[in-house]
This record gives sequence, C-alpha cells and structure tokens, in this order.
Amino acid sequence: MLLFLIVSFAASVVGAICGIGGGVIIKPVLDLLHMETVAAIQFLSGCTVLSMSAYSVGRSLLAHERQVEAKTGGPLIAGAVCGGLAGNRLFSLVKAAAARPETVSAVQAVCLALITLGTLLYTVNKARIHTRQVTSPLASGLIGLALGLMSSFLGIGGGPINLVVLFYFFSMDTKKAAANSLYIILCSQLASLAVTVLGGSVPAFAWPELGLMIAGGIGGGIAGRMLNRRMDNRAVDKLFIGLMAVIICISVYNVFQYA
Repeated sequence: MLLFLIVSFAASVVGAICGIGGGVIIKPVLDLLHMETVAAIQFLSGCTVLSMSAYSVGRSLLAHERQVEAKTGGPLIAGAVCGGLAGNRLFSLVKAAAARPETVSAVQAVCLALITLGTLLYTVNKARIHTRQVTSPLASGLIGLALGLMSSFLGIGGGPINLVVLFYFFSMDTKKAAANSLYIILCSQLASLAVTVLGGSVPAFAWPELGLMIAGGIGGGIAGRMLNRRMDNRAVDKLFIGLMAVIICISVYNVFQYA
C-alpha cells in the first residue's frame, strides 16, 4: 500500500518541475507493477494528476504569477475541457471493444511510447527547429482539444506532449510552457473525472489507495514547485530528456507484457 504513496509522490515532484503532471510516470509504472486493474489505474492516476495540478495552479494564482495569456490560454483550456470529455469516451469505447482488459493497457502503452519518442526527438533537436506563434483562437482551441483528448484517454494528465506542442506552436520557454501545461492538465482531468463520477462508472478500488495517491500528488506538487523555482530552463530540459528516456523503456516493456 505504501508503494502507491511513493510512486505518486516521486512522479508528482518531477511532474511539477517539468509541467507534465506526473501521470505520464504514474500510469506506466502502476501498469508495470500490476498494482490494480486497468480501469482503476486509469482513475487513480487521473485523480492524482488532478490533485497535483490543482495545487500547483492554485498556488500560482495566489502568488499572482500570470504565465497564461488570455488570448491563447482561454481557447486552449476550453479545448482541453472538450478533449477531456472526448478522451474519457474514447477510453470507454476501447475498453468495451477489447477482448480482455490487458489489451487496453497495451494500446495505451503503444500510444505513450510513440508520443514520448516523438517528444524526445523534438526536445533534443528543438534548437534547430523554427517555432511558430499561433494567435488564432480557433487554432488554439483545436490544439487544446487534441491535448485534452490524449491526456484523458491515456490517463497521463497531458504529459510530455503538452510541452512540445506549446514549445512549437506558441514559442514558449520551458517554464512558461510548464505553467500553461498544468492549466490544461487541470481542466482536462477535471472534465474527465466529472463524467466518470456523474456517469456512475467509477471502477472498484481500495479507497486508502486513492487517499495515499492524492496525498503523494499534493506533496509532490509542493516539493516540485519549490525545486522548479531553484532550477533554470537548462536544468529542467535535462531532467525532462532523462525522464522521456525512462518512460519510453517502461512503455515498450508494458507493450510486450500486455500484448
């Protein structure tokens, strides 16, 4: 039982520093360790990411740290909410169509491995890639929709793909992208959780597990926020790259064990 706390805390520390929500670590690690059913892991991971992002965003608002611009941030967040709803529905459809629960985990692991690999390649080469500056509210909304859908379907809260998209389409630096990513994660996961609870589709799990993971998520958010302030963009980038390599390895292993 204590392992749930350890995994959620460690993942949320790194997630708060890099702006990836922690779920991109929690989900594959819990799958790797077979600590719960597929649906329960999806739900627990989403709740942990929600708690961590809610804390981080709340503290930013109280500290008047305005790193989200209304012109692009508003449509991004609105799109993320719609994406969160769509991703939740997509997960339900894939789960219903799968012959066995493990198939869903295998599909998610494949998607996560590919997304993370693309993210790693972009991050390593981003100094040579010309970024864009999207200003259209419609384009921003569609980008938010795509991010929210992937976040909710994979149960990772958004993960590394958020940062790469924000880097490329909006020319944000690492810390600003991390702040915006946490807003997107918060809104998409909140929408997904609301649909799950209101639809009566909350999976069975031991409630102490949820309590420990939420505590780990908030505790990790506190620690990660403190560390983020002491780290420059270069240090955050190095941590991000190392983390991507680890996630790819775990995801590939999960594909073979669940296929």
